[in-house]
Amino acid sequence: MPIDPYILLLLGTVGLAALFPARGPAADVASGASTAAVALLFFLYGARLSTREALDGLRHWRLHVTVLACTFLVFPLLGLAARGLVPVILTHPLYQGLLFLTLVPSTVQSSIAFTSMARGNVPAAICAGSFSSLVGIVATPLLAASLLGGSGGGFSADSLLKIVLQLLVPFLAGQVLRRWIGGFVTRHKRVLGLVDRGSILLVVYTAFSVGVVQGIWHQVSPARLGGLVVVEAVILAVMLLLTWYGGKALRFGRADRIAIQFAGSKKSLAAGLPMASVLFGAQAALAVLPLMLFHQMQLIVCAVIAKRRAREAAAEVSAPQPAAATRTSVGTGTRSG
Repeated sequence: MPIDPYILLLLGTVGLAALFPARGPAADVASGASTAAVALLFFLYGARLSTREALDGLRHWRLHVTVLACTFLVFPLLGLAARGLVPVILTHPLYQGLLFLTLVPSTVQSSIAFTSMARGNVPAAICAGSFSSLVGIVATPLLAASLLGGSGGGFSADSLLKIVLQLLVPFLAGQVLRRWIGGFVTRHKRVLGLVDRGSILLVVYTAFSVGVVQGIWHQVSPARLGGLVVVEAVILAVMLLLTWYGGKALRFGRADRIAIQFAGSKKSLAAGLPMASVLFGAQAALAVLPLMLFHQMQLIVCAVIAKRRAREAAAEVSAPQPAAATRTSVGTGTRSG
């Protein structure tokens, strides 16, 4: 089973925060750097997204609407249904993190990679993931405001202002400046990707440092973590089945159904972590734990499914076609006679 190396880095960062949490002045420095890192992340997101490509992708609007409905409607409904598991299986803070997980936009890179591996509609997966990320800039904070309310880290007008300043403004600035810096961003994609990941590691270190200092880890027992994993496995299974068979019911072709399944059943760790740091503040550590677990789970399960879809496609291509072969034989026999 594939283990995302980045997950190992994230776990290492959590361990570093547990052993050497930022305290006092160091915590203030880490918090300021984390705020700047989040703004940089969303500026780069805006600079990378091609508006022209996004508009071209609108031609396949039924597929994109289906993915958005799975991401921002069906997922949150499952999250709300999990409320009945509190406090028997989930603690309230873990449930808040689980609910937040269901509000996060879909992934882009892994959706594309798995769709390609499974021989699906890769251009559709690219557009679907981009649209989800774009919509999530606005939809995720608004859904969090309405569904999480004053719980979790607290949600107020000040929180909304932070979201606008740290997420939306940098993203729009990246879009505006893309005309001048788009080429630079494309040429240095690999280096800027390292900046992305490094920024997220900083956000994780800051969030978990606060959690360690406040002693919130005493709220999570192994039994609670086990319950969370089971609940997330059920949610992932439901979404994978729904996206595949729902796509069939909506009469999408096989290639489109693959794109819908992988883009509509996943959640973005890269987008969710910085959003959680803004939305939850001091409670961000527990809020992002469900997302980190779900991220690794979806990678493992989707890798298995993608390989299976690829084998199915290969079998269909290599399968004999009796009817066509018969017609060819008959035609050849007629010309020879």
